[in-house]
Amino acid sequence: MIKKIIAVPAGVLAGGLGIYLIETLGHKLYPLPAGIDRNDMDAMASYVSTAPFMALFFVILAYAVGALLSGYISTKVSADGKMIYALICGLVFLLQTIYMMYSMPTPAWFWVAGVLVWSLVWVGYRLADNSKIIKR
Repeated sequence: MIKKIIAVPAGVLAGGLGIYLIETLGHKLYPLPAGIDRNDMDAMASYVSTAPFMALFFVILAYAVGALLSGYISTKVSADGKMIYALICGLVFLLQTIYMMYSMPTPAWFWVAGVLVWSLVWVGYRLADNSKIIKR
């Protein structure tokens, strides 16, 4: 029972860590212009509207890693083969992603990719749920 309770928080934590690491790499490769304060939402919104494609793509890549990790870890922790834990993790991150995209002026492709990428929790679930793979 305890595994089922901590499956979603573990998945969200793992996904969040994956997002953080990939976004940090993206910021190293595509740093913010000098003088921009990350806490100034107007300055960040202005930057996002003119950011290079790869700077934004790293965010989508981070979401993909987060989706895979959250689906995988939540499924492994729950140890019951049910997909519900991965789906809840995906929903939590999807809602957060929509909020962030609503807060920042992002291009249409980013909206499409930002929403679709969270379906990768299913891939993480499938990778973790060995019983589904073995039965084939």
